[in-house]
Amino acid sequence: MPMAAYNRLWMVYSLAELGRFAEATRYAADVLRLAEPTKRPFVVGEAHLCASWIHLHKGDWTQASSSIERGIAVVRTGNVGLNLPGAIAFSAWILARLGESREALTRLREGEQLLESQVARGLGGYMSLGQAALLLGRLDQARSLAERAIRHVSFRRGTVAHALHLLGEVATHPDCFDAVRGEVHYREALALAEPRAMRPLVAHCHLGLGKLYRRTGRLEQAHEHLTIAATMYREMDMQFWLQRAAVETGALGLRSMRTAPGR
Repeated sequence: MPMAAYNRLWMVYSLAELGRFAEATRYAADVLRLAEPTKRPFVVGEAHLCASWIHLHKGDWTQASSSIERGIAVVRTGNVGLNLPGAIAFSAWILARLGESREALTRLREGEQLLESQVARGLGGYMSLGQAALLLGRLDQARSLAERAIRHVSFRRGTVAHALHLLGEVATHPDCFDAVRGEVHYREALALAEPRAMRPLVAHCHLGLGKLYRRTGRLEQAHEHLTIAATMYREMDMQFWLQRAAVETGALGLRSMRTAPGR
C-alpha cells in the first residue's frame, strides 16, 4: 500500500474510534483515491474495509454493508487472503444488525474459520464476530469470541475495551441476565475507553448501564447514564444509537409512572 494511503488508513480507524466521523470520512475518501490507481486487490479492498469501519461505528448499517461487500468482492477476485478475515467478520456483524440472519450466520462461520486458520488478530476480528453472534442469539459463542479477543489482543487495549463491552452485552441479555457481571464488564470497558477518548464506546457503555439499571429498578442511575449516552450520540450524530437511547429513556418514564405512589 502506498505510504500516503497507509497513513491515512490508520487515521480513519483512529478517528472513528474517537467519534470524529466527518474527519474520518475525508481521510477514507483520500485512501480510496490513492488506492484505486494501484489496481491491487489488497490495497483497494483495504480502502473499502476502512470506509466500512466508519459506518459500522456510527451505526449507518446500510452504508457499512455497501462498503464492506465491495471490499470483499475485490479481495475475493484477487484471491487475497490477508485482509479477508477482518472483512468477513465486519460483514457478519453488519448483516446481523440488518436482520439478514441466514447470511450473517454463513459469514459468522466463515469468519471464525478464517481467523482460526490464519491466526489473524487484526482490528478486533473476534470481537466483530462476537457482536454478530450476540445479535443472532448465540450467546455462548459470543462470550467465547469476546474472551478469545481479550486473550489474543491483550496488547491492544482499545480492542480489549470493545470485548469487555461485548461481555457486558452478553451478561445483560434477557436470556441470561446477570446484573452484577454486566455492571462489572461495562465499568471495566469504561475504565479503558474513557482515558483513550473512545467516545462511541463510552456512550455504548453508558447506554448499557442505563438499560441495566432500568431493569433492576435503579431509576435515578438509569436516567443519569441514559442522558449521558444520548448527549454523546447527539454530539457525534449517531442517529441509530440516539434512537435506541430515546427508546430506553421512554421505557424509563413508563417504569417511573408505574412505580409512583398511588399508581
